[in-house]
Amino acid sequence: MIHQQKYINELLKRFGTESVKPINTPISPSTRLVMDDGSPSVEEKSYRGMIGSLLYLTASRHDIIFSVGLCARFQSKPKETHLKAVKRILRYLKHIPDLALWYPKGCNFDLVGYADANYASFLVDRKSTSGMAHFLGPCLVSWATNKQHSVAMFIAEAEYVAAASCYAQLLWIRQQFKDFGVDTGCIPIFCDNISAVNISKNQCQLKRNKHIDIRHHFLRDNVKKGLIYY
Repeated sequence: MIHQQKYINELLKRFGTESVKPINTPISPSTRLVMDDGSPSVEEKSYRGMIGSLLYLTASRHDIIFSVGLCARFQSKPKETHLKAVKRILRYLKHIPDLALWYPKGCNFDLVGYADANYASFLVDRKSTSGMAHFLGPCLVSWATNKQHSVAMFIAEAEYVAAASCYAQLLWIRQQFKDFGVDTGCIPIFCDNISAVNISKNQCQLKRNKHIDIRHHFLRDNVKKGLIYY
C-alpha cells in the first residue's frame, strides 16, 4: 500500500490550511479558469511553491492530477481566482488525507487501459485535455492527464487522440513485460466515445477526420494487427 498521508499533513501545515473546511471534490465542474479575469494578482513564488508541492503529491494521488495540472498552467501570472482553485484542492486533501494505492498479493497480470478527453476545456487556447489510466489486474500502475498539442475540431478527434496517447503508454508497459518473458496478449482499451472507436476500426478516410495528425493513426494500425481491442 502506497500513500503520502504524512506529506499531506505537512503540506496543510506549511500553507496554513490545517483548520480549513473540508470539501469532497478537488475542483468544481463549473470552474472556468482564464489567464486574466480581472481579479488581483497574487505572489508568484508562493503560488509556484503550492503547485510544486501538489505536483509531487500526484505520485500517489491520481484523483487530483487533473485539477493540479489545470492550476499549474497559470504559474507565470497567477490571479486570486487561480489561488482559490488551488486552495480548494488543499481543502479536498483535508477531506481525504489517507487515500492510498493498494497492490494486493497474487493479483492477475491483465493489462487494461482507460482513456478519456475533456473537449476544448482550456478556455485560453481551446485545446482539449487527455486523461488516461492503466491497470495491471486490480492495481493502478500508471496515470496521466495532459493538454493536447493541437486544437481538436470535434469531440471524436479529442477522444481519439486521448486513446492514442493511452495506447502509447500501454505499448511501453507491454514491452517491459515482454523483456521479462510475460505475454500480455491483446490489450483492451476502454473509451466512452463510439465515434473515436469507429475511426480506429474504419480503414476509409472520411472527410471529417482527414485533418487528424498522422502520428495518431498508429492506434488504428495496432487495432488491425490485433494487439489491442475496444
